[in-house]
Amino acid sequence: MEKKEKVLNGVKEIARRAKVSIATVDRVLHNRAGVSEKTKAKILEIIKELDYKPNILARRLASSKTMHLYTLIPERSAETDYWDVPLQGIFQAENEIKLYNVKVSKFFFDMNDKQSFIEQTKRILKETDIDGLLLAPAFVEEAITFTEECKRRNIPFVFINSDIPQQKSLSYFGPNLFHSGQTAAHLIQYLTKEADKVLLLNIAKDIDSDHHILRKQEGFMHYFQENSPRTIVTENLYDTSYAAVKKALSKIVKADPDLHLIFVTNSRVALVARFLKEIGKKDILLIGYDFLPNNITYLNEGLIDFLICEKPQEQAYRGIKALYRFLMFEEDQEKEYFMPIDIIHRENQQFYKN
Repeated sequence: MEKKEKVLNGVKEIARRAKVSIATVDRVLHNRAGVSEKTKAKILEIIKELDYKPNILARRLASSKTMHLYTLIPERSAETDYWDVPLQGIFQAENEIKLYNVKVSKFFFDMNDKQSFIEQTKRILKETDIDGLLLAPAFVEEAITFTEECKRRNIPFVFINSDIPQQKSLSYFGPNLFHSGQTAAHLIQYLTKEADKVLLLNIAKDIDSDHHILRKQEGFMHYFQENSPRTIVTENLYDTSYAAVKKALSKIVKADPDLHLIFVTNSRVALVARFLKEIGKKDILLIGYDFLPNNITYLNEGLIDFLICEKPQEQAYRGIKALYRFLMFEEDQEKEYFMPIDIIHRENQQFYKN
């Protein structure tokens, strides 16, 4: 009986009452052309009467209001094209929802310039039609200031790539950064002996406030504190140009000829691979992050041994869809959606997708 009632209150029943085809009802539900205004109004009225589940969608489609989502993520830099990947996830989600009167405006900041982030947040807050926001909170204090204002204006926001738990976002889509660092450490434990020297290398302009890097480093160090210890040397390179990285690495390798493994905490692992290739040194194991073209090339050449990947395209895609479903259907969203932490090597890379 319950199954029959569900059918009678579905699309077939709407079509029967409106005396139109199921295809016509579907066109109205998806805001497609080919239906007269009179017929469309009649179908929407029946949907409302039946309290058909997509009635929220139908009411929005019947109105002229556009849902306006905003995104703020880093732009592609000279050192890494990592942020091209989440951008593809934004485009993917946008293409799926644009038929439902949804517009996505994209803003970008320089990952190496905190002031550019601040300026872009000011630009966004000048807008008067912000329904929802997707944000990569690269600069924590500045992101807190920005999202506090969003909360004051009742603008829902989601985080990707790294989280700020106390900010009470709608959702977070990204890795558990602490466990990501632990995963790297666990892998390295298998690749090294206790006497082997390991270099943990951070390459970023603003490492001291980079939550994404610091949290991974914390997990990495904690693993070895709790398990079999290693001799770990930590180096921070604040100049991300290849010339600066090459100069720093030349000194490190010269000073420590027994260096066994280098772990790079972000996608700039390709800079290290390039250096090792230039000096012809293949006896140093190299592990880093992210499934990017340059990194894959060096992986296939045997210069990078493993890449740890956390599906950045899916992060952004799910973030946009979560905002859309919350605003369109008033659905509660999962508070934290942790991405899988994948270990990619030369033999399985051809089957992997971000």
